[in-house]
Amino acid sequence: MRLAFLFTILAAAIAADSATAVATTIYQLLAQHGLPTGILPKGIMEYTADPATGFFEVRLARPCNAEFENQLHYDFNVSGQLSFGKIGELSGVSQQELFLWFPVKGIRVDVPSSGLIYFDVGVVDKQFSLSLFESPRDCTAADPDDGRSADTSSFNDASQLDPVLIN
Repeated sequence: MRLAFLFTILAAAIAADSATAVATTIYQLLAQHGLPTGILPKGIMEYTADPATGFFEVRLARPCNAEFENQLHYDFNVSGQLSFGKIGELSGVSQQELFLWFPVKGIRVDVPSSGLIYFDVGVVDKQFSLSLFESPRDCTAADPDDGRSADTSSFNDASQLDPVLIN
C-alpha cells in the first residue's frame, strides 16, 4: 500500500515538473505557447524572454531571408509579445508581397486544427498553411541595408531600437 502511494506521489511530481518545464530554446518556448517552431529561422544565436510579460527577443547571426509561399526577411533582432497562440507587437520581420516588403506586426494561430496561421501586415491578415512553419527554415544572408529592415519610423521611442533585455 505504501509503495503504491509513493509511486503515485512520484508520478504526480514528475507530471507537474514536466508541465512547468522551462524552455531551453526559443523553439521550445514557441511550442509551449501553441506556435509552430518554423516561424523563426535557423541561426538564432541567443534569446531572452520574460515569462511575466511575454516579451521575447532573439538575435540572429545576420539578417536573412527565408522562402515560404512568400519570402520573409528577419533582421538581426526580432522581438515581440508572446502569448498562447500568438505573437503581438512583433518587430524585425518583414514579408514580401509582389515587389513590396511589409512589416509583420503579429502572428497568430487561430485554431490549430484549422491548419492556418495568420500574419498581420497592417491593413490585412495574410493567411498561410500552418504546415509551412512546422520546422525552422534555413535562412539566406541578406544585406542589412537593402531597405527590407523593419520600418524604424513606426517605433515610438529610441528604447525600442535597442531594448533592455530581461532574463
